[in-house]
Amino acid sequence: MASMSMGESHRRITEYLHRFSDSVSTQESSSLKQLFRVSSDSPLLLSLADALNVFQDANRLIKQSDAYSELAEILAPLLRCLQSYRIGNLVDAYNAFERSANAFLQEFRNWETAWAMEVMFVVAYEIRVLAEKADRELASLGKAPEKLKAAGSFLMKVFGTLAGKGPKRIGALYVTCQLFKIYFKLGTVHLCRSVIRSIETARIFDFEEFPVRDKVTYMYYTGRLEVYNENFLAADQKLTYSLNHCDPRKEANIRMILKYLIPVKLSIGILPKSWLLDKYNLVEYNDVVQALRRGDLRLLRHALQEHEDRFLRAGVYLVLEKLELQVYQRLVKKIYIIQKQRDPSKAHQVKLDVIVKALKWLEIDMDVDEVECIVAILIYKNLVKGYFAHKSKVVVLSKQDPFPKLNGKPVNS
Repeated sequence: MASMSMGESHRRITEYLHRFSDSVSTQESSSLKQLFRVSSDSPLLLSLADALNVFQDANRLIKQSDAYSELAEILAPLLRCLQSYRIGNLVDAYNAFERSANAFLQEFRNWETAWAMEVMFVVAYEIRVLAEKADRELASLGKAPEKLKAAGSFLMKVFGTLAGKGPKRIGALYVTCQLFKIYFKLGTVHLCRSVIRSIETARIFDFEEFPVRDKVTYMYYTGRLEVYNENFLAADQKLTYSLNHCDPRKEANIRMILKYLIPVKLSIGILPKSWLLDKYNLVEYNDVVQALRRGDLRLLRHALQEHEDRFLRAGVYLVLEKLELQVYQRLVKKIYIIQKQRDPSKAHQVKLDVIVKALKWLEIDMDVDEVECIVAILIYKNLVKGYFAHKSKVVVLSKQDPFPKLNGKPVNS
């Protein structure tokens, strides 16, 4: 703001320093955390940043007061960060914030109580967000993005501070979730394991003690990890927990959970209602669900092709691709039902050639040998009960429960 006077700039900077110092001395977490919200574009911080660009000697003001100078290692880089962020120098802003965050962490360790926990949450959030912005700037300049990785290293130090027996341990799950966001963004999800081990096996942590917000986020990310590892029962348990405890007003969060929970449910034979897909704008799953209902292999493949990029980005493409076996099961079942209506005495004898013709009607060309191979897999995976009469090229279905339901279990579990 070019029109701001030197006196007004001096006043705003002094006011910020006083508020910061006063919040620390009185342990006012709610006031202090607002002073770290660099990326929030709050009017207070924007006007302060403008003042810093007019009055260029804020460090002198910090040194002039004992109350401010005690916090100089936090304040000086934090003001530099606000100034750099305001003028769009995002790498400089991140570097300065990291210095301030490290100094704050040192003070936080020395405080016996957890009065500044909410402030640490803001610091943990801001360092991740600023790192992402800085990495985008580096990438645009043709340089290697490295700040998000550095933010992850800082947050591991924070986690180490919180992973003790004192009252500060209640903040460990929030920091864990910030780490998850970094690791998923960087594609280094294997790094989640050591943190998960600490949370789930350390005796100092009681999961139910953590805030609901953090438990929902934690279960969401660990559920996603189980999806990647194809542990569908564990994924179902964790994502369902996240969904059931998510604030019903946070529709965007519910949609994010469902984006992974739906493929998991499909994998264990549970189909979502169409109203659910419509309500949360998950229309990319409509045709997948319809393909499973109808036994329409063509529709499934079309849906996977049409939404390939979206499914690949979410990491669920391979999960959905494996639904083909369930679609084949449904197709054979439809043939069985039609035969039963025409001639109940021969309903359990399904000619492989009939399956070939049904696939041809769906514009999928397969010969009898290929179909025999698929039906053999269905029998092996316990999706079909029966055996082959090889000479007559017929699959003879069991008269009791020829098409077992998954009943909430993965295929061949």
